Formats: sequence, C-alpha cells, structure tokens
Amino acid sequence: METATESETVTGSSGENRHAVEEHPTIDDVLSRHPVIASIKDKDGLRAVLRVSCPVVFVLFGSIMTIPGIVATLKGAGRTVFVDVDLVDGFSNKPVVVDFLKEHTRADGVLSSKSIMVKTAKAAGFLAIHRLFLIDSFSYHNVPKQVSLSNADAIEIMPGCMPRVISWIRKDTDIPLIAGGLVCDKQDVTSALGAGAIAIASSNRDVWRM
Repeated sequence: METATESETVTGSSGENRHAVEEHPTIDDVLSRHPVIASIKDKDGLRAVLRVSCPVVFVLFGSIMTIPGIVATLKGAGRTVFVDVDLVDGFSNKPVVVDFLKEHTRADGVLSSKSIMVKTAKAAGFLAIHRLFLIDSFSYHNVPKQVSLSNADAIEIMPGCMPRVISWIRKDTDIPLIAGGLVCDKQDVTSALGAGAIAIASSNRDVWRM
C-alpha cells in the first residue's frame, strides 16, 4: 500500500477527472469535525497521516510535479485537504499556483501567509486560511488589517502555544482561529482550545492521536 502511495506522490498522477465540480463544505463544517489538524511536511508524514483518523490535513510540502498526487492520495483516503501555496515549489509564490491547484487537484482549501494569495484562493472557490506569524507587538496589532485585506475564511496563528495572545485575537476578530506551530502535547492543545481556538494544527504525530 505504501509503495503505491509513494509512486502516486512522485509521479503526480491522480487518475481522476480533474474537472469534476465538487461542493465544498463551509469552514465551520470543516473545523468542527475534529480539534486536531494534521500538518505534513514530507512523504513520510503523508504515509503516517493515512494511519490516523485526523479528517483535515494541511500539506506543507510539494512541487508542481508532486502536489496533484499528494492531494489525490489524501482525497482517496477521505480527507479534507488544504495546501500551503507558499511552499509549493515551482511557482515562486505567484497567484498562478491557485489556478494550477484548481485545474489539476481536488484540494479543498489553501493556506498562505500572503494576503493576495488568500484573496485569490477565495475568489477561485477554495476555502482560504491566512497564516499569521506573531513575532512581536507590531505583527500582533497588524492582524486585523491583514485579515481585512485577505478576507480569509479562517486564520492560523503561529506559534500556537500562546493562549494569552490567542484570547486577545479572539476579541479582535470573529472569524475562526487555528493555533499552529509548537503545539507539542495535550496541555498545549487544551490551552489553545480553552483560549478560543477552534482547532490546532500540528506536525507532531503524538498530537494527531489525541
């Protein structure tokens, strides 16, 4: 089974009707399914996530050659798939990557730290999540402006192990908030959810099994 998965990932061959139209669920539908979102960074993570029950997967790796196969593998396993377009090699972070995903994959949504990419993805019919890296007070106070520019369906705050900051942002915006990055154990998960996050995203496989 793993051999077939890896082959499909490398070749990018999905064997699907890529032009088929699917009705996407709302962001609330997606994020309410399970409090833990699995983030995968390589082929080993792809194989591992197929062995757990996380229904939503963030894909944080790939190229124009492999991303169709990665998405096809996850969709074949019944997962809801978001692709970080900033990390897809071959497009230099240009909006055309959104058109490529729409034409050649069945991805459900897009992740990006760039307002223009999030806005482009939403206009294309994807669910769109704006990733926000909070490194200082300036980036924190800039959150409302960034969200207004991107018109995102949800935001992912990174790092996610800051419950106090999550509670502050929760008061500043009413769109769904995901805590991502450095969420390492059950205490991090419960703290983030208790502070107002609707879900957490982690590449830690122990967290996937909670």
